[in-house]
Amino acid sequence: MGNQTLALVDESGGVISRYSVSTALNGAGEQDGSGCTPRGKHYIRAMIGAGLPSNTVFRARRPTGEVYSDELAASNPDRDWILTRILWLCGLESGKNRGPGIDTFRRFIYIHGTPDTEPMGLALSHGCVRMRNADVIELFDYAHAGMPVTIR
Repeated sequence: MGNQTLALVDESGGVISRYSVSTALNGAGEQDGSGCTPRGKHYIRAMIGAGLPSNTVFRARRPTGEVYSDELAASNPDRDWILTRILWLCGLESGKNRGPGIDTFRRFIYIHGTPDTEPMGLALSHGCVRMRNADVIELFDYAHAGMPVTIR
């Protein structure tokens, strides 16, 4: 297991929880189409999936009616699975992660669930921050729209 983590901190900077995550295989970067995870200050613009079962499958931020399973994965081997919950991020830094060609929100960068068989702690995503399904539910239940997120 690698060492990529997401820390949930309180207003004074104390760590409430720490989760193993997976960010972009292409590394850090803000350019549209890069497949990189954008750095800097963000906030949660939208929260999607409240109350839905774990492993709910999303496409274009909408539940498909499917629940992830090994059989579904086998019949869709090239799908980038977005599961359980979505915390859609928006950049706060004009010219860095907000604006033409570099906009985190327009790039559809999320914190979201992924199949529990996917390795965590390693850079393997297409730009988003992937989490275990139980972890993203826990984070989602604590988070709120407007909550600050810093990606380093």
